[in-house]
Amino acid sequence: MNALLLVLLGIIVFVIAYVTYGAWLAKQWGVDPTRKTPAHEINDGIDYVPAKPAVLLGHHFASIAGAGPINGPIQAAIFGWVPVLLWIVIGSIFVGGVHDFGSLYASVRHKGKSIGEVIHTNMGKRGMQLFSIFAWLTLILVVAAFTNIVAATFASVPAAASSSLMFIILALVFGYAVYRKGLSLKIGTVVGVILLFTCVYLGQLFPLQLSVNTWILILMVYIFAASVAPVWILLQPRDYLNSFLLYAMIAGAVVGLIVYRPGVQLPAVTGFYVNNQYMFPMLFVIVACGAISGFHSLVGSGTTSKQVNNENDTKLIGYGSMLIEGLLAIIALITAAYISNGELTELLKGGPVNVFSSGVGTFMSKFGIPFEVGKSFVALAVSAFALTSLDTATRLARFIFQEFFDNPESEKQSVLSNMYVSTAITVLIGGYLAAGGYSKIWPIFGSANQLLAALSLLAIAVWLKKTGKNYHMLTIPMIFMLFVTLTALILLIKSNLAAGNYILVIFPVLLFILAVVLAKEGYSIVFKKDELKNTSE
Repeated sequence: MNALLLVLLGIIVFVIAYVTYGAWLAKQWGVDPTRKTPAHEINDGIDYVPAKPAVLLGHHFASIAGAGPINGPIQAAIFGWVPVLLWIVIGSIFVGGVHDFGSLYASVRHKGKSIGEVIHTNMGKRGMQLFSIFAWLTLILVVAAFTNIVAATFASVPAAASSSLMFIILALVFGYAVYRKGLSLKIGTVVGVILLFTCVYLGQLFPLQLSVNTWILILMVYIFAASVAPVWILLQPRDYLNSFLLYAMIAGAVVGLIVYRPGVQLPAVTGFYVNNQYMFPMLFVIVACGAISGFHSLVGSGTTSKQVNNENDTKLIGYGSMLIEGLLAIIALITAAYISNGELTELLKGGPVNVFSSGVGTFMSKFGIPFEVGKSFVALAVSAFALTSLDTATRLARFIFQEFFDNPESEKQSVLSNMYVSTAITVLIGGYLAAGGYSKIWPIFGSANQLLAALSLLAIAVWLKKTGKNYHMLTIPMIFMLFVTLTALILLIKSNLAAGNYILVIFPVLLFILAVVLAKEGYSIVFKKDELKNTSE
């Protein structure tokens, strides 16, 4: 099998899906381009700020991509390339794409509030509280993990640290010039992208060498500031410009594959039970962001929904971003599949990102870019998106924390609903775990992330049912992901009991109970025949 054929087929299928199934979803859900979005209705200049579709696509894609669609498919390659490829394609189109589009659209229709608030409106306060607690704890894990990952990357690749700091300064200038001085977005983009790649070059000349712990402290200060700063000054411009790194990386990989045309050496299917892991349910947990990820629903209903300029944009940003991420996941799979098992095992010693950067670096070398330059560029791009996901996750955790303690009916609000207090609590706990403690509970993150996806699908289905819209395209993905997650949690509980890791038994048990309680409440609404329409339409 030629690896190029897999990429080309993926592109063709995704384009067809976007034009047909994506348009059908928009029609079934009643996307209305004439309806005023929360970005215009509220427009507070901090979180609610209208953004052009291209800018918001860049922010959303940069935030959801991170290292997830790269790590997952490479790690899942132990089961063979066929099951991984099938799940990426089918999952992106019919599961992840529906989940991301639905989460964004539902949030826009609920004044830009989170999925937790969607659950509150349609399933009650208890459901919202349970979901919000779980979502916040999951985001704490994301903050801890990505703080550690970025700090370790900056310490080992000082050039990436220098370039990333220059990216931030560039984003501040870009945001101020475009949003406050009226600079044309087209002109700003051209100049910004040129300066972006200049930062990459300068980072190689002036590497910044600091220890991991020093970087953790610096990152804690940064994500606090980034979480409370107006989105137009840093979040929007930084993610928009950074997205061009990822677009360039994907384009370089595709062009390299066209020139190289390598074969696939990885077996089509290796077995159902490999390395002490069952293909079901672990394939669907490990691939994660490459097909569906609960984190996407938090991004879509957290930062992105507050910046949607027109409801028509939700299809491009929600559904389109997931399909682009699916393409990235296919490329990641190929970087593991085009080499022998021995080479893959050796490269995996440096982690999945090492496999990916080496593979894409090899592909780029086929049209003249030196291998080391290509590999360094890819590693830098991945670290840039890890940083993007980090401060987006911090802002999302702040939103959820504030919503949980916010009481609209009371004149006096809890200090915990304060933007700065909620951010400080999130950053301090996440930073503490990043310094070493997070690894003890990290094994449950994969299941927790996919459980978020299942519960988000449930929340969207409940809302669509209560507003009289077609929700049936969500029921099968919802039931499937719940089944996958609950099965994975049972296996996790069993393995930790056998190993004597009793602390790690508590978390999966709590997640299992949470899933069952919310699924029971949602089931009674989704599958109830006679239901009055809700006013949140």
